[in-house]
Amino acid sequence: MTTATQFEGIYHGLSTDVGKMRFAPAGLGWMSTSNPENKLTIPAGDIKSSQWLRVARNYQLRLFLNAKKDEDDEGRRMTFDGFAREDHEKIIGLMKQHYDVGVETKEISVKGWNWGTTDFEGRDLTFLVSNKTLFEVPLTTVSNSNIAGKTEVSLEFATVTAQTPEEKKKAKFVDELLELRFYVPGTVVKEVNSDDSDKERDGDDDEESAAQQLHNLVKERASLSSQTSAGALLVSFEDILVTTPRGRYDIDMFATFMRLRGKTYDYKVMYDSIKRLFLLSKDELHVQFLISISPPIRQGQTRYGFLVMQFQKDLELAAEINMEEEDIQDKYGEKLKKSYDEAAFQVVSDIFRGLTGKKIIGQTKEDAHGIKCNLKANAGEMHLLEKNLIFVSKQPVLVEFSDVAQAVFSRVGTALGTSRTFDLTIATKSSGTDYTFTAINKEEHESMEAFLISKKLRVKNEMADDVMAGPGIEDDEDEEMQSVASSGEERPAPRVGDEDEDSSEDESFQASSSDAGSPTSDSDEDSDAKSAASGGSTRSPKAKTKKAPPKEKSKEKEKNDQEKSKPKPKAKPRPKSPMEVDGSDDEGAKKAKPKPKPKPKAKEASEEGSSKPKAKPKPKPKAKEAMDVDEDGAGPSQAKPKPKPKPKAKPADGDGPPAKKPRMSDD
Repeated sequence: MTTATQFEGIYHGLSTDVGKMRFAPAGLGWMSTSNPENKLTIPAGDIKSSQWLRVARNYQLRLFLNAKKDEDDEGRRMTFDGFAREDHEKIIGLMKQHYDVGVETKEISVKGWNWGTTDFEGRDLTFLVSNKTLFEVPLTTVSNSNIAGKTEVSLEFATVTAQTPEEKKKAKFVDELLELRFYVPGTVVKEVNSDDSDKERDGDDDEESAAQQLHNLVKERASLSSQTSAGALLVSFEDILVTTPRGRYDIDMFATFMRLRGKTYDYKVMYDSIKRLFLLSKDELHVQFLISISPPIRQGQTRYGFLVMQFQKDLELAAEINMEEEDIQDKYGEKLKKSYDEAAFQVVSDIFRGLTGKKIIGQTKEDAHGIKCNLKANAGEMHLLEKNLIFVSKQPVLVEFSDVAQAVFSRVGTALGTSRTFDLTIATKSSGTDYTFTAINKEEHESMEAFLISKKLRVKNEMADDVMAGPGIEDDEDEEMQSVASSGEERPAPRVGDEDEDSSEDESFQASSSDAGSPTSDSDEDSDAKSAASGGSTRSPKAKTKKAPPKEKSKEKEKNDQEKSKPKPKAKPRPKSPMEVDGSDDEGAKKAKPKPKPKPKAKEASEEGSSKPKAKPKPKPKAKEAMDVDEDGAGPSQAKPKPKPKPKAKPADGDGPPAKKPRMSDD
């Protein structure tokens, strides 16, 4: 009696479960060590041939089985990894003894070259170097094939989604192959299909790129094309606008998966990977249908966790399910109907809901639209839903309300309070990521804040703190600047309590008799200055500052310079009679009563002005030299005897000399 032989530490296929394998005359058996329910038996009569080869997990025993009528080619091969090198001879003896099958030793290329040829063996893609196998790719694991450029074929692999907690724990330590690219240069003769054999073709159509041929073979062998699954096609939508990833796609829907066929990329999406469906109103004219996918689809280095389709609200569509109505009722119930004829977005969303079994999440109000805003540099629409917030753009963002730590409203005002937008910052708990949505219309603030508060979220409003002082708010600095400002004809009034050298100089300047006879408004300003010096000013003490007196000096200097540059227009009182001049002297005498000393000077100036037509008084040039000193402050060297009448007219105006008297007192 022959006993069974058992080997420990054996893996079945691509599984990570370790088990044990037993050889017996009746057949082969394998059982997982961690999960006894995971087991496999192979009758002895089904074993056709076997191979022994070196793989990543030690050595592999590959069994080729006789295909049954009800099985496809996927059941033709079984692989078991984990055998040791010394088990080779033992395996050969057992296979010959129990099953009368030889074991072929297959050599593996170890040159390390990355160029060679491709070949298809059943459902596997084999890469050969010097007619030896370098590696093999099971086409059952290929989820998508694309042509990257003109000479590259990109194969994308499906990732295993963990369902149970144990699988999720193991998935953290598992490495998976996501993409494999082949560089295929040159052109080849196009294969002629039976349907095209009778058609005439041009010479340019006889060849195609080698990359395109490999791409077509992979799609056919991996059942990625719609032609290989034509019998299982339930419904197809043509020329659907997909904004993420952007392009026009044909959508073919099967019983367990769907395909997106575009001009450049094709995607195969299993219904099990679809997590959520959203139907949202973008604006008054468009509706967006979002499909959340996990794991996300890949386009080069970019991952897309959402498929976003866009429809016009007034666009209608008719569709019919390629399935008997009784079978639809038995399998899908009321979720799926035989035929549809209504709005396009309604037809597509209803069929997706029926085939995937997922609930469609919509907006809380039927007439609600997306709120336009920006997230970083991406513009989009934000939708406030029942349990989450979703931002629809090139890369949609979904935030659960249960994961929101705080919502902060900010940046509503500017220096003038004219901003019409505000920002909303959402801080999350789990990842700690902050999402700042900017440029939101100010009209949406009240409704958004009320909605977030109704969801029992922590809301903080910083908008009132951001508003700066407007033009109607009092400011001490503004009042100070207003007191210093001057139009060039008005001297700023002194402050209460300012008793410095400048104020004393102003008093001596106001007491000058030449100012008393001025026909301008300087006499009124001097009287105001006197009242300020005596404490009679009513200006607020807040305007007091030490920097004001220098500004007064500069204004006075500018004023004197302007008056000196225009002496001729102010010399109009020359033709006046002596009586008119005496009258002006009387007024000056009345105003100069507190200090009568300068009166003789004023009289001399008035007499000289009245005796201008006469040239008799020769000794009076001394007084003129004194006046020249008062005006210019340079000395008698600057006295000019010829233009005597012009400087004599200035004392009558009372503009020039009074501004320069303070400098004489300083000297």
